[in-house]
Amino acid sequence: MAVKWTGGHSSPILCMNASKDGLVASGAEGGDLVIWGEDGTLLGHMQFQGTDDVTSVLFSPSCPTKLYASHGETISILDVRSLKDSLDHFHVNEEEINCLSLNETENLLASADDSGAIKILDLENKKVSRSLKRHSNICSSVAFRPHRPQSLVSCGLDMQVMLWNLQKARPLWITNLQEDETEEMESLQSPGQLLNPALAHSVSVASCGNIFSCGAEDGKVRIFRVMGVKCEQELGFKGHTLGVSQVCFLSESYLLLTGGNDGKIMLWDVSREVEKKQKSPAKHTHRKKTKRATYTKQGGNTNASVTDEEEHGKISPKLNIEHGEKVNWLLGTKIKGRQNILVADQTSCISVYPLNEF
Repeated sequence: MAVKWTGGHSSPILCMNASKDGLVASGAEGGDLVIWGEDGTLLGHMQFQGTDDVTSVLFSPSCPTKLYASHGETISILDVRSLKDSLDHFHVNEEEINCLSLNETENLLASADDSGAIKILDLENKKVSRSLKRHSNICSSVAFRPHRPQSLVSCGLDMQVMLWNLQKARPLWITNLQEDETEEMESLQSPGQLLNPALAHSVSVASCGNIFSCGAEDGKVRIFRVMGVKCEQELGFKGHTLGVSQVCFLSESYLLLTGGNDGKIMLWDVSREVEKKQKSPAKHTHRKKTKRATYTKQGGNTNASVTDEEEHGKISPKLNIEHGEKVNWLLGTKIKGRQNILVADQTSCISVYPLNEF
């Protein structure tokens, strides 16, 4: 059973982040920001002016009392010890910000917005150093790659996933999730069957920096490997019956948390697949056939898909939590030395699930 952290917000929580010292920040609809202690005690509360939602919060790894928060089109930098006023704020996006990401050297902050643009803010010079405009619809998620402070990945409601290097204004690589699936799905689709479009909601990069995941509206989780200036899809699997709203790699591992609009939270271990492909990258055609066979066998029965995937050497979830509410945000973090999953949903409280065996 989940432990509930209550009393901080009065509206649905949209985002969370944890500091290396164990503090948790959460942002909610209507401009609400809360700082929590490790045990769920309320340490601070701030209400931003106006009614803009707090859509992304991010602690500085090197200065754990510094917090970046996006609300509306604005980015505020705060000291969590004194939330009365912001240390600094920037208005560089033209539309509502959906996601923030800080690079490893902490000199660049990326902010993805509803116009599809990603603004790269130079924190030392306090100005925009790059404006990345290639998404033709809302850019829902952006993430800098560990060990690659000039490289990031993004995804959007245009169904596209992109790899960027900040030395260039154009993406190094683009894939359209819908086009990639069309060939397979056309052969499997029954007459009159409606398929959800692969609107991409969330990206997460593993600690190694070369593997990243993407969750989409078609209920599928995709795992990509960065190979120089391009990427290759390593794996695609379905566990959720509705859109995947959140993907989140746990630190220093290939354990992947996914959360969906079906109210489920799953934990996947993709290490075997990732390491196997690393050793034998030449089996691409065989993988594609296997993947197609898996889809055929699934036949719309989600419960059967786990067994069918295992028959083909595919993965099944290590953990399946029936949370019951649409997942807005997932966070894997250690609380008092133990790994936990923090979940934000359509309610005003945070649910905490222990991950004892991991």
